[in-house]
Amino acid sequence: MKALRFERKPGRYVAATVAGRLSPGKGASVGPLKLKDVDEPKLPADDWVRLRPRLAGICGSDLATIDGHSSHYFEPIVSFPFTPGHEVVGNLDDDSRAVLIPVLSCVTRGIEPICPACEAGRTNHCGRIAFGHLEPGLQSGYCSDTGGGWSTDMVAHPSQLLAVPDALSDEAAVIVEPTACAVHAGRVVAAMGPKATVAVIGAGTLGLLTIAALRSEATVGTLVATAKYPHQKSLATTLGADRVVAPSELARLVRTLTGAWVLDGGQLTDGVDLVVDCVGTEASLAQALQVVGPGGEVLVVGMPGHTTLDLTSLWHRETAIRGCYAYTRPDFERALDLVAEADLARLVSATYPLARYTEAIEHAAGAGARGAVKIAFDLRKKDRR
Repeated sequence: MKALRFERKPGRYVAATVAGRLSPGKGASVGPLKLKDVDEPKLPADDWVRLRPRLAGICGSDLATIDGHSSHYFEPIVSFPFTPGHEVVGNLDDDSRAVLIPVLSCVTRGIEPICPACEAGRTNHCGRIAFGHLEPGLQSGYCSDTGGGWSTDMVAHPSQLLAVPDALSDEAAVIVEPTACAVHAGRVVAAMGPKATVAVIGAGTLGLLTIAALRSEATVGTLVATAKYPHQKSLATTLGADRVVAPSELARLVRTLTGAWVLDGGQLTDGVDLVVDCVGTEASLAQALQVVGPGGEVLVVGMPGHTTLDLTSLWHRETAIRGCYAYTRPDFERALDLVAEADLARLVSATYPLARYTEAIEHAAGAGARGAVKIAFDLRKKDRR
């Protein structure tokens, strides 16, 4: 079968890091990701099944890995070689379609008794992602035993599968996984109680989906967002943002909304109740701390990396930073409906065959500047491999 494989090759990884810094996505051309003919992954246990990907999305975490920017934190919770791809809609043996729920928790790993988090349904909090009868891997797409969506065949546990209604297109189904991330964020915000002012930083795939989920799942008054490009601004408005500005204009808008004063250095004396960071860079986190009000909270939905942030304002203003990782099965079930309700299939901008993976990854890395949102691999036809 055909699969894109990411191997442990330090020299190529260094080359990808250099290339990715020069031009995002270029790590695919020189790094340890290669299209190969490989054996189909074996079923880890009798109850596992095969999933033949139809569409598989390219995620920001995939791009960080390919360009050598991912954190060393992940080293003990991935296994090599792995096939990336965790945003997947595929066919089962009976040709029915299913969306993959990629988290590899206690049940998928055959661990008994299951941990307290899994017992409570919080599989995204499972701490046993390097144990059991599978090699380490926080999700399918980062585990050598399961394979991933950037291939013609992978394996999954029944608990990882969610049936796709006939009325839902493949393009809609492939956006369910990132929508589940956004739904999870929306539900975390809902649990905080009503928020009068919320700022969403970033209007890529995750930012746009989070705007939609906040409007769907939480009680939010004024919702503002940052976006770099015209199509992002239009989509953010359509999906529920009240005001959308360029990143450089966010502090000025927050001043207008809250009546904040400005200290030397740019820190605001007041700010919004909640900032949802859908980017996760040092710059976006610094901006979040700049515009969140005293006693407010920063919810980090975008995957962060290494940072040298000054956290003095966190202490002085009694603000908080909280992570928001992945999802649960109920988040996926809600996401399936939200994708249809908000017509989120329109965010899938282009698809590529595996053979054109370098083009696909460069397109995904530069999606915003090229007027795109989500890029995916198309494996529905033999000539698309």
